[in-house]
Amino acid sequence: MWITPEEVLLANALWVSERANPFFILQRRKGHGKGGGITGLLVGTMDVVLDSSARVAPYRILHQTGDSQIFWSIACGSSRKEITGHWEWLETNLLQTLSIFDNDEDITTFVKGKVSGIIAEENKSKAAQEDEDSGKFREAEQKMRKLFGMPGEEKLVNYYSCSYWKGRVPRQGWVYLSVNHLCFYSFLLGKEVTLVVQWTEVTRLEKNATLVFPESVRVSTRHTEHYFSMFLNINDTFKLMEQLATIAMRQLLDNEGFSADRTLPKACKTLKNVSALKRDLDARAKNERYRALFRLTPDERLDGHTDCTLWTPFAKMHIVGQLFVSNNYICFCSREEDLCQLIIPLREVSIVEKADSSSVLPCPVSISTKNKMTFLFANLKDRDFLVQRISDFLQRTPDKLWSDGHPLALSGYSVSPSPSTTPLSSSLPTPTGAGGEPSQGRHYSPSLPTATQGLLRIYQKDDPEDHGPKATKEKMKEESWNIHFFEFGRGVCMYRTSKTRELVLNGIPESLRGELWLLFSGAQNEMATHPGYYAELVEQAMGRCTLATEEIERDLHRSMPEHHAFQNEMGIAALRRVLTAYACRNPGIGYCQAMNIVTSVLLLYCTEEEAFWLLVALCERMLPDYYNTRVVGALVDQGVFEELTRECLPLLYEHMQELGVISTISLSWFLTLFLSVMPFDSAVLLVDCFFYEGIKVIFQVALAVLHANMDTLLGCTDEGEAMTILGRYLDNVVNKQTVSPPIPHLHALLTSGDEPPPEIDVFQLIKSSYDKFGSLRADVIEQMRFKQRLKVIQSLEDTAKRSVVRAIMTDSAFSIEELEELYVLFKAKHIMSCYWGASCTAAERHDPSLPYLEQYRIDLEQFCQLFGALGTWLCGTHTVTLAARHFRLLDSNKDGLINFKEFVTGLSGMYHGDMTEKLKLLYKLHLPPALCPEEAESALEAAQFFTDDDSPQGEEMKEAGEASGCGDAEEKKEVKDYKYYLRMWAKEKEPKIETIKDLPRMNQEQFIELCKTLYNMFSEDPLEQELYHAIATVASLLLRIGEVGKKFTNNGAKKPTDTTYTQAPTLSAELPQPEKEESNGESSSGQSLVCKALAEAQLETPPQQTSDEEVKDDTSVSSYSMVSTGSLQCEDIADDTVLIGCAGDQQRRGSTLDGDWSITFEQVLASMLTEPPLVDYFEKKGDIQARMATCKMQRGVERQVSSSSDHELAQLST
Repeated sequence: MWITPEEVLLANALWVSERANPFFILQRRKGHGKGGGITGLLVGTMDVVLDSSARVAPYRILHQTGDSQIFWSIACGSSRKEITGHWEWLETNLLQTLSIFDNDEDITTFVKGKVSGIIAEENKSKAAQEDEDSGKFREAEQKMRKLFGMPGEEKLVNYYSCSYWKGRVPRQGWVYLSVNHLCFYSFLLGKEVTLVVQWTEVTRLEKNATLVFPESVRVSTRHTEHYFSMFLNINDTFKLMEQLATIAMRQLLDNEGFSADRTLPKACKTLKNVSALKRDLDARAKNERYRALFRLTPDERLDGHTDCTLWTPFAKMHIVGQLFVSNNYICFCSREEDLCQLIIPLREVSIVEKADSSSVLPCPVSISTKNKMTFLFANLKDRDFLVQRISDFLQRTPDKLWSDGHPLALSGYSVSPSPSTTPLSSSLPTPTGAGGEPSQGRHYSPSLPTATQGLLRIYQKDDPEDHGPKATKEKMKEESWNIHFFEFGRGVCMYRTSKTRELVLNGIPESLRGELWLLFSGAQNEMATHPGYYAELVEQAMGRCTLATEEIERDLHRSMPEHHAFQNEMGIAALRRVLTAYACRNPGIGYCQAMNIVTSVLLLYCTEEEAFWLLVALCERMLPDYYNTRVVGALVDQGVFEELTRECLPLLYEHMQELGVISTISLSWFLTLFLSVMPFDSAVLLVDCFFYEGIKVIFQVALAVLHANMDTLLGCTDEGEAMTILGRYLDNVVNKQTVSPPIPHLHALLTSGDEPPPEIDVFQLIKSSYDKFGSLRADVIEQMRFKQRLKVIQSLEDTAKRSVVRAIMTDSAFSIEELEELYVLFKAKHIMSCYWGASCTAAERHDPSLPYLEQYRIDLEQFCQLFGALGTWLCGTHTVTLAARHFRLLDSNKDGLINFKEFVTGLSGMYHGDMTEKLKLLYKLHLPPALCPEEAESALEAAQFFTDDDSPQGEEMKEAGEASGCGDAEEKKEVKDYKYYLRMWAKEKEPKIETIKDLPRMNQEQFIELCKTLYNMFSEDPLEQELYHAIATVASLLLRIGEVGKKFTNNGAKKPTDTTYTQAPTLSAELPQPEKEESNGESSSGQSLVCKALAEAQLETPPQQTSDEEVKDDTSVSSYSMVSTGSLQCEDIADDTVLIGCAGDQQRRGSTLDGDWSITFEQVLASMLTEPPLVDYFEKKGDIQARMATCKMQRGVERQVSSSSDHELAQLST
């Protein structure tokens, strides 16, 4: 490529000049191509270690004038072909012009200007993202694609110098981290090491330090482990690896490929060796930490953060921390954990102003809210810029979101939801009332009792007021919270301190529970910014019948049946509306068991809309992936819990692992937040802590439960005994402060023994969990989640693979190991479409609700690639055509995609069928629907005409005969009709076995296509000539058989033919009319036509493969590209038949096809059996193991080659 002219002082150091003229020199790097020797090996090694551009561009062109010692580099190339093109352009366009100049300086100025102009023209067509990346980084990306054979769609994120441990020997080189692959390249003293690992294949990724591998990164796949060490910044490298592996796991889970953030602001200056993708990923990581810290919505993006101090009126002091600004929020977090946290939505902000600066309070900013709260931030480094950014965001805040206090438009039709939410279609039919007019709020309206208050308040309002000690305690809690609100503020802008956490741990009063759940979870912000969204969602979701709604209906009456609020239609209807609305909002989750239990508890304390937004916060932020089809999130946290048990309770962990108890008990604990295993009044206190602290409190309590029962559990001998002990313990965790009437716990009724075990105070359990395990940190849990997520998702993928193989192993002759390998290749091809483009997105092809067997599907292009790699019938350039026909034959539902079972069915016929099965498959590949109309228009019409064996006259005669029966027979038939239909139904359910007699007849055009396929199929076989003569003999025989059959058809069935032509005038107009000449002439014409087509088929030679380093002579012809007339076993070849060249195509177009000619499959089979070479060819078994091994090698597994290949190519080019 042309490069910006750069000055070169030592032109001949490490370079060899190959061509020269008065103004330009073409040079090759030493160590590349011929004449390397020990110097070449050392230069090549140095280029790799120092990341020299000469490794990817070993050729260059220098400009020099006269006797000047200064050279200018103007072009470089990765191959001789590329650099030669530049050299020839210079000689053709510049040499004559440069000879006119008298001054050397003018020549140099002209050349530099000309090259810069060429570069500017090329850059006009480049994408904007590439322009953001530095030249050094684009060079590294080009190097990666060249070294590892990656397409242009594969984007490099970053690259690092490191050592790869191959055995006990470290190989110094460079690791390239792209969006979808981890690649490593090393070249040391002639030994080249290349490694490519897909991120989707990584099962473990960890950073460790041992004596053998000092501070290294271990990357594990299912079959091997790779160690990388000696990084300059191992932490930065490992974080990027984690991000890319997480993206790959999300791709496996949701089938969504990586899409770059186009809204990311451009960098102020181009950073050296930092790509736009790296900046994108860094920004994503910061956004995720920011959203998790303050419980914000997924669309919130951090704009920036700065150190500052916050004046806290409750403590009368300035607190040091960080100020975060995003598109909708201003947040503050103290440097000291739990000291103070603050969230200010911009919709609440009324005034932002710069206060007077002083030595005590430098650079202060005052922010006032609409509820009369003022926040004072100081010690801001760039106060003016900060105020300007906040003002910009305030201007973008919609007016309708500037207040939480206005009445929500619950009908939902006057206010459109935010663009960040799932768009709701306004074209759905409007519900109508009995009179045909729209019935507003038919499913949900503000007048419903559950729209304004929680179920608990509805059912307790008629209870007599309690003045006992429990009620007094509850009043004291309420008063404590009111004092807290007065001191720290109330609502979303409340100061959150360690005092807040103490109040939460002591239990939230029932009257405030719904409000505080909304506040601490962040659901209040989403509800305020989406007024009317829930009401609109309910109207559109109710009445639909889906798999999710069926599951919801089945579980409605299982949701807290012991509570009186769900023993009537009001509670059940509210639960139905919330669950159905969420299933409509998030079809990816839909509905999962355990969601009903959690939602029913939310409805007790919240209105329907509040419960809906709390459910959104739970499923999409606080418990990610918990409630999808495979409960991945719960399984991940179960793995984290096992790891925490091993660290905190090692003795108990070993014993529990022997019993296999941890994985059994913990899943329900996490899915339902202990609500299904603990008395309701006690479990709801854990929910209080969960909404404030997050998942860490669930881990703490789970560990505390195991610790409290450690001695008893260590004495258990089986799984059932351990589960009984834990079950009884949890049943007896009581809340002695509750004011609600006791609710019987069904699990307790089933597990109670003769003597009741001691009661455990839930407050003591929570306090114990904080005392013993309160050191757990959210960031540590996230790190452990990452490690477990890799393990869980890959384990689920292995389970899916085994399920698929078990489902089809009885219908396939492949072994289990072969089916598993095929599944891996098939799935890899599907996943590749996620990031390397396809006719439709992979997410559209992936339906998680389908069985594993049908979840992954591939299109025609990907099938052709697999067919070329694994198929046994390879036909040179004709292979793609044959693969396309095979695809159409397998695509039974005509949706342009095939699943794994259909794919295996197609391969099985080629590999394991006998000769009859293989020929049957080949025969069907040349009939519709495999043979598309574009390939042979007349073939489809003729097939429809000639394969219509049912005579219309016969049908009419049959119907007339039935109608002429006696009346008694008709009555008797009516009486037995139901038996007839039962038999017909049973017959339909029986699997239909296709016999050779069911195959339609083949016309002459289709037969020609079949012969072309056979000639191409045999072209590279060792017995090519014998097979060629055999198929020519069979073709001639089948032509005669068709002619003989035509005589019988024409002589014995003239009237039916006339009738058919009359009934189908469209077909008769398009089909060629039968000739009335003697059959000898027809036979001669048919055989001549076939022979010409076969000769044309033999001329379909594959194009010559030319490398970049050499240009081969393409006049050579392979052994099967020239055909003599004597080799064809057809006696009636016309004298003017052209067998060589392209004239055959013209001859064929001018000929007419015989419309009456046709043959059957039995005739094809019988003719083939007469030729032993054909019998041996089709009876031969294929070796799919070898083809799969080759296919896997092509996917880029580790290889080690010598550098002599460049030398050989260079010799050929000269």
